[in-house]
Amino acid sequence: MSECTHDCSSCGENCASRVEDFRKSLHEGASVKKVIAVVSGKGGVGKSLVTSLLASEMQRRGYNAAVLDADITGPSIPKSFGVTEHARGTEEYLLPVTTHTGLQLMSINLILENETEPVVWRGPVIAGAVTQFWTDVLWTDVDYMFVDLPPGTGDVPLTVFQSLPIDGVVIVTTPQDLVGMIVAKAVNMANMMNVPVLGLVENMSYFKCPDCGKEHAIFGESKVEQIAKEFGIGHTARLPIDPVIAAMVDAGEVESVSGEHIAALADYIEKGI
Repeated sequence: MSECTHDCSSCGENCASRVEDFRKSLHEGASVKKVIAVVSGKGGVGKSLVTSLLASEMQRRGYNAAVLDADITGPSIPKSFGVTEHARGTEEYLLPVTTHTGLQLMSINLILENETEPVVWRGPVIAGAVTQFWTDVLWTDVDYMFVDLPPGTGDVPLTVFQSLPIDGVVIVTTPQDLVGMIVAKAVNMANMMNVPVLGLVENMSYFKCPDCGKEHAIFGESKVEQIAKEFGIGHTARLPIDPVIAAMVDAGEVESVSGEHIAALADYIEKGI
């Protein structure tokens, strides 16, 4: 067949019948069993927090968990886990950095000389770096890898969905009125990529008064069950506004945060995929 001109009327090939597989292979010797992407339609909803909590919970359950930080321009994963050392490797591969519980991490901040150095790269270069975090890192016997994606449906999420064998996605949102549209974008992208939505997490869902125990809906009443029903998402979780959790994450102690709020979702991920 001659080189494609992208003019479908000029040849008799049935391109629609062929689906090209863009998935990349792991480095020789690396092993990852399940890959879950954590996504959001917009920024600032706590996607990295959910990623960190889910990975920590699976590690706590005795699995080998890992986080691939695909948010190249806004990496926060290493700080959440209290990791400051740099990734090491050879000309052939990179070694993930491990936390004190043995959880494996790879993030651009583990490679940069200074963690506050901005990554001023164009989209294709950023997407290429994310792909290399999959192909060039010697991931060791990982049972569950959680990929912390940047918000939206741009270059990096598309690259991850096409290049990695994603087993499912977890969508993170907040209680505001516009979440229906935002969740719809994330769900529709997952559907386009033929990837199941495993759960919907509503972050900043409520604040529980430490004195009286009453729950206050700071950002409006919860919509997670309504939206989950609308889009056929069977599993949900609600995370509170909790200064204690925020302080622990800021201190790099996310692995010590209780997994009670995401335990049911973790159960489903453990048994359902």
